[in-house]
Amino acid sequence: MVARAYTVAFQGVQARLVEVQCAIAPGLPAFAVVGLPDKAVSEARDRVRSALSSMAISLPSRRITVNLSPADLPKEGSHFDLPIALALLAALEIVPADAAENTVALGELSLDGSLIPVPGALPAAMAAAEEGRSLLCPKASGAEAAWVDAVQVIGAASLGEVIRHHTGQAPLAPARPGEVRNAPPGRDLRDVKGQERARRALEIAAAGRHHLMLVGTPGSGKSMLAARVPGILPPLTAPEALETSMIHSLGGLLDQGGISRARPFREPHHTASMAAIVGGGRGARPGEISLAHNGVLFMDEFPEFPRAVLETLRQPIETGEVVVARANAHVKYPCRFMLVAAANPCKCGYLSDPARACARAPVCGEDYMGRISGPLMDRFDLRIEVPPVAFRDLDLPANGESSQTVAARVAAARAVQAERFAGTPGLRQNADAEGGLLEEIAGPDAEGRELLIRAAERFGLSARGYHRVLRVARTIADLDESADVRRGHVAEALSFRLTTPVAA
Repeated sequence: MVARAYTVAFQGVQARLVEVQCAIAPGLPAFAVVGLPDKAVSEARDRVRSALSSMAISLPSRRITVNLSPADLPKEGSHFDLPIALALLAALEIVPADAAENTVALGELSLDGSLIPVPGALPAAMAAAEEGRSLLCPKASGAEAAWVDAVQVIGAASLGEVIRHHTGQAPLAPARPGEVRNAPPGRDLRDVKGQERARRALEIAAAGRHHLMLVGTPGSGKSMLAARVPGILPPLTAPEALETSMIHSLGGLLDQGGISRARPFREPHHTASMAAIVGGGRGARPGEISLAHNGVLFMDEFPEFPRAVLETLRQPIETGEVVVARANAHVKYPCRFMLVAAANPCKCGYLSDPARACARAPVCGEDYMGRISGPLMDRFDLRIEVPPVAFRDLDLPANGESSQTVAARVAAARAVQAERFAGTPGLRQNADAEGGLLEEIAGPDAEGRELLIRAAERFGLSARGYHRVLRVARTIADLDESADVRRGHVAEALSFRLTTPVAA
């Protein structure tokens, strides 16, 4: 007799169904796990044996074989413990075979039989719902998985509870979704004194999900400005919250199953490796660009990141997804983020400060900013210089707009974009528009087009730069509550892209 249970193997945010087959046959006593398991899965037999022993369940002196099908799919992670134990219990006729077959299980077993939470409960629940099966997981993971209301989620604290549930001795109540965590109060834009141009750039970038480059001397307020971007962004929509939470579930970042509507804000250090930024490593886990999906990726000291890391950002910025290629698999993660980069103008940081002139100007600045390649720099929609604030201005009371006021305008502009792109898959903000659709929604009036063509010819804009100016102009028009893109909108968009002013 072959008993069966089911679990999942993760490939990016996709959870593929895995059939766990258990056969007990005559022969020398052995416990083998086959089907391309990694080290953690192979060690499951020792954890299962100890967990069963703690409940006074002894394994028969026969040959036990556990096969993970499909056999050519790599199996990684400790979440295979519970389904292996469940299939074995069904083979021993301790739990009903049909109960094991109708369940997708995942969870790590401790030696005393208690269940330890594992990442990936939310994608596993999605897979279980598609297969029409219930989900069995550790109790601590149940609140997370229960957000998928199309599947029954059973959270158990121990293997003993699993046995009593399936045998009808003590049925477990279905898990309830974890409460949505309210976002903590963000840092207020009112705290920023001066920097009116930078504040305007933040508003435009947030309204259309445009990528922003801030360049300025140390202490001019670049990091302070970037830290206030989350406070002006609207909360995640329900589909966006589910997308983001699935990635965070794989990364083990969901706390007690609570799903937040706050947009992610990731700020990796410039010493982070390529696997940490893009994704990869053991199990091809999601990187910072995927953890920032539907949110903000802030990269301070941008030129200090390794050149190879910066260059890998070029394709994800354009496509909104990243493929982590390995010899045995290609794992795809979504990464539609808003990139905010900050940089000093040169290595010493004072190239543009006349009071502390750089001794190696202009070579110092050329060498330092030269670490950012032209194609990567071309992908920034807005580039601004952040000058230092005068000491006298720092003593003045804050008189700028609050984050709440700016956030209201950003939310209104995004609502216009949501209506504009309704029914168009893959398009949510102006930054996503391209091709004929971009010309249709962002085509400027005659005066605006003349200005744009003249600037493109004079400053040698690339085709990508030309289209990115159109996207920004469309966002500025949305903030202006204008159905048409006019000359003034184009002129402001150009002013945030070109280092030399253009006459409007």
